[in-house]
Amino acid sequence: MAEPEFSPKEHRFATSRYFDDLGVGERFYIPSRTMTEALFAAFQLASGDNHPIHYDRVYCRAHGHRDLLAHGLLVTAQAAAGAGLFPHVIGDSLIAFLEQSSRFLKPVYVGDTLYPMLTITELRPGAHDRCHRDAGHHPQPGQ
Repeated sequence: MAEPEFSPKEHRFATSRYFDDLGVGERFYIPSRTMTEALFAAFQLASGDNHPIHYDRVYCRAHGHRDLLAHGLLVTAQAAAGAGLFPHVIGDSLIAFLEQSSRFLKPVYVGDTLYPMLTITELRPGAHDRCHRDAGHHPQPGQ
């Protein structure tokens, strides 16, 4: 039996879901990430943020931290929608990423492992349907 002809259009993770297919409370897994010194250094280089709280252990300890403190945007980036299943699930229906805001509830240190998860918190139909997501980070047990 002959194999069907390859089509890049059909080479996808899943059939696209659309706005009406999503539900509030639906969760999208993102693989766990350990905050390594290499990530800290790469982010410092890319962002230009050279505050010593991100690379000077003596400075960190003198200011009450147990180790190097992660850049806030580095932590936020670990829950990027593209890092998990969400963009593959909505596929062709994704048009734009419109806004971002963050709240940092606990410090994240070098060596910490994060367990990101995206949760749909609101679905707002209209001329431009909007899906609001909450990106939660759950620290490893004992942190």
